Amino acid sequence: MMKKMYETLEFNKVLHILEEHALSDKVRLKIRKLEPYLSEKEVSRHLTETTEAKLIIEGFGNPPLSAMNELEKSLTLLGKGTLLMPEQFENIAQFLTATRRMKAYLKKAESTATSVALYGNSIVILSEVEDEINRTVRGGQIDDKASPKLSDLRRKISNAGAGIKSKLDSLLKNNKNWFSEGFVSIRNGHYTLPVKREYKNHVSGTVIDVSQSGSSYFIEPSVVKKFQEEMALLKIEEENEVRRILYTLTALVEEHLPLIHVNIEAMECLDFIFAKAKLSIAMKASPLPVLAERKIEIKSGRHPLLKSDTVVPLDFHIGGDIRGVIITGPNTGGKTVALKTIGLLSLMAQSGLHVPAAGGCFTMNNYVLCDIGDGQSITENLSTFSSHLINIIEILKIADDQSMVLLDELGSGTDPAEGMGLAIAILEELAGKNCLFVATTHYPEVKEYAKSTPGTVNARMAFDRQSLMPLYRLEIGEAGESCALYIARRLGLPQRMIERAGKAAYGKMTSTPPGVPEDVSTSSQEIRHNSKSPQRVKKQEVKKASDNLRSMNFNIGDSVLVYPQKWIGIVYQKANEKGDVGVQIKREKLLINHKRLKLHVPASELYPENYDFSIIFDTVENRKARHDMARKHDPQLVIETNNEDRS
Repeated sequence: MMKKMYETLEFNKVLHILEEHALSDKVRLKIRKLEPYLSEKEVSRHLTETTEAKLIIEGFGNPPLSAMNELEKSLTLLGKGTLLMPEQFENIAQFLTATRRMKAYLKKAESTATSVALYGNSIVILSEVEDEINRTVRGGQIDDKASPKLSDLRRKISNAGAGIKSKLDSLLKNNKNWFSEGFVSIRNGHYTLPVKREYKNHVSGTVIDVSQSGSSYFIEPSVVKKFQEEMALLKIEEENEVRRILYTLTALVEEHLPLIHVNIEAMECLDFIFAKAKLSIAMKASPLPVLAERKIEIKSGRHPLLKSDTVVPLDFHIGGDIRGVIITGPNTGGKTVALKTIGLLSLMAQSGLHVPAAGGCFTMNNYVLCDIGDGQSITENLSTFSSHLINIIEILKIADDQSMVLLDELGSGTDPAEGMGLAIAILEELAGKNCLFVATTHYPEVKEYAKSTPGTVNARMAFDRQSLMPLYRLEIGEAGESCALYIARRLGLPQRMIERAGKAAYGKMTSTPPGVPEDVSTSSQEIRHNSKSPQRVKKQEVKKASDNLRSMNFNIGDSVLVYPQKWIGIVYQKANEKGDVGVQIKREKLLINHKRLKLHVPASELYPENYDFSIIFDTVENRKARHDMARKHDPQLVIETNNEDRS
């Protein structure tokens, strides 16, 4: 399960890039299996090593590491009576040269006072073995000067070959018409002459081969047979001497095998450390501390798989009194990227890697759990909603106060009302577990939940309303809007359809999509009859929030915010059986469903006890009429009211 979640966060892709910076196959395998460390001390040690290796590279260049891929195969043959071949000795010599250079490289790096530089003390210089192999083996073969005897044998073989060739050249010159070619040919290890078929009986000797067409016979003349036999004996002696030298070299390497293994272990360890440092340099990353404190702070963080020159840096923080962040905003606004960036950078830091960020810190997590993507499966007959729910159920089983949970499009894929309810229930469960969690959503009720729930805050992805382009900038502390109606209007959807969509989504009063600037004209009948549209106001801090959003009790005189427009009004009538509350906005009385209202300032803070609200809600004529009716009955008096249903 954890492997699947790491892949969802694309941690495996980061490890693949890290692999490319390693030279040894064994180290690449180690990198593929890399997971976040669960010990703060271990994380700190690996981060320090990465930082120190980066410092060394920046000061002294890339380290002279060796691939060692074929070396291991060769060394496994030792101790079993197997004779190593010249090319295998060359691999060993190259490794020994690399270890000698690495030790010298780290010796220079000791001036940095880093612990990584001290790894050089564990490397053993095996000059005797290195020099003997380099003296003996050249170009994948045993060198002529490997031993005096081999040198003498190869000189004699060369002389014998020259004598044979001289005699054959003489035959070619004196009898040119016998031969199909004017040169000596070596066939099956024998010096031969290409004799024409009709002259084959003119040349005394042994037929070694015949051309494919049968027109030429390759004959070893009898005159050189003695030289050929002498050369064959010399070559047998040469082969025996070569085998003796190879056995000697094999024994020399076997003798120093334990020290070679020590060097291999040191080089593999350094290959891993310096691969992390090279990745840090390539990603322009920084070492950020990973602490036991339940706190994450990212300053100008970048997703490591996105181009650094185009990605918008992410600023994010969670911890202390804040355990949950709810991110909202338009589609394609970068919510999912922000979610993945938070999770991926956390995994990288806890795995001892530097992260592409200007600053901040991370926390130790026992699990980084996520539900991102639709997860739909035809083979398993899973819908998007089912797959989300299965993942979340598993997450809730595992998560505790040391976990971090990332949920994308929480509650999506089903009926909006039920999806919203599930989203809030899931968030409450996570809050109860006291884990860190970040979720993305479009539900207004979830935004309200985050706003009114201690330990949870809203965040939004910024959006440019003029260009209709997301800014990919996360702003913590404010809730975002989907901007769907606004985008639709800017893209040319007819106004009547915008109004119809607004009514369906928000009620009759909503003729202007959420977020549309005041200068956008509207033809809605509910607004057109007003002498002046209600003034748009800035969002203010809520002084008092109801514990239950579904069953709010609003009192006459309460100042309320009307959503989604965020207009300010005053309650003139308590909620009826439908849950509609009478609200006066700019002298206009409307009935608005309590779900669209948020308490701004309670009446008790605005007016003295037993205040006469008719001063606010009644006209001068009505107040006078009420006063007269209180004194005496007058059938001619009429009090006008305006209780239109604007829900």
